[in-house]
Amino acid sequence: MSEVTARPGDVLGPVVVGPVAHGGHWVARLDGYVWFVRHALEGETVTLRVREVGKRFGRADVAEVLRASDDRVPAPCPIAGECGGCDFQHVAVGAQRELKEQVVAEQLRRLAGVDAHVPVEAADPDALGWRRRMRYHRAGDAWGLRAARSDTVVPLPPGGCRIAAPELAVPPSGAPQGDQVIGALSQEGVHWGDLRDATVLPERAAHRRWDVAANGFWQVHPQAADVLVEAVLEGLSPRRGETAADLYCGVGLFSGALVDAGVDVVGIEGSLDAVALARRNVPEARFVAGAVERSLRKLPSDLDLVVLDPPRTGAGRAVIRAVLERGPRAIAYVACDPAALARDLATALADGWRVQGLRAFDLFPMTHHVESVAILVR
Repeated sequence: MSEVTARPGDVLGPVVVGPVAHGGHWVARLDGYVWFVRHALEGETVTLRVREVGKRFGRADVAEVLRASDDRVPAPCPIAGECGGCDFQHVAVGAQRELKEQVVAEQLRRLAGVDAHVPVEAADPDALGWRRRMRYHRAGDAWGLRAARSDTVVPLPPGGCRIAAPELAVPPSGAPQGDQVIGALSQEGVHWGDLRDATVLPERAAHRRWDVAANGFWQVHPQAADVLVEAVLEGLSPRRGETAADLYCGVGLFSGALVDAGVDVVGIEGSLDAVALARRNVPEARFVAGAVERSLRKLPSDLDLVVLDPPRTGAGRAVIRAVLERGPRAIAYVACDPAALARDLATALADGWRVQGLRAFDLFPMTHHVESVAILVR
């Protein structure tokens, strides 16, 4: 490979684009050097505009499409090429799910040694107007969203964010002052606040009412909570009288579903505010406030079921092994990142467990993100 002399802003190519990679970009090789390219599609011939140059690889955007894929469509949003929120607006919706299937399969194969094709299931709405929680950043006198891998704020286009629920597409003139504003669409309607706004908002999912803080975590797709609960219950088949742990339990979504199935539940969550709401939402369960990896000793020594819903970085080897040592008959792992899922699955597989079921859901249309639910048994 010859020395790379390109600098940010340079235009290179043409180059034929290779396969999609995890993270919302495609792999392209030019003179032996690897570029991770946004807004491309496999098989296209494009020129690249350089963003970053490293020793092993660089990052770039498509500067010009010289030969387009049949799956390329006009992006619904005029700032899709600048904003970091949407990676796939240039891809037909059905093809977006196929790309996510490829990424999930590649991560499972490379990191866990699991050879599986997992169809990515659609949820309604499956394209635009789905996001029920938004965070906007101030851009001068306007509001905007951050560019990819940057603190630069891209001002919203006329009509606002296309993936936001229409009520949240543009912050109102009366939105709180400051550098950032959050919007939430709940059962009571629209709420706008700043990052410190812990106003409790009502949600409904899994046949229950939930209290959720405006600045706390709740699934952003309107179908996500019900879809994920259904997948977890279907995979675990809980039996009345069993004991379960709900790790990274948030405000208690899976705990409530398991309690309603007759299971005795202990939940662990690092956020004190979320635990306070979980206790209010699911008084039938017991909740522990603290980091999961340091609080596992407070769980029963024997468990029948475990639900893991870790952050994007995954649960990690220590947590997975501590869970396996308690010998549950089944584990449901809810993952928002296929690489983290694959790494944690590899730990369980090495200890003699197997993947009994695996489903994936397109709960973040127009982005590269995909939600998965894996069921593990010994």
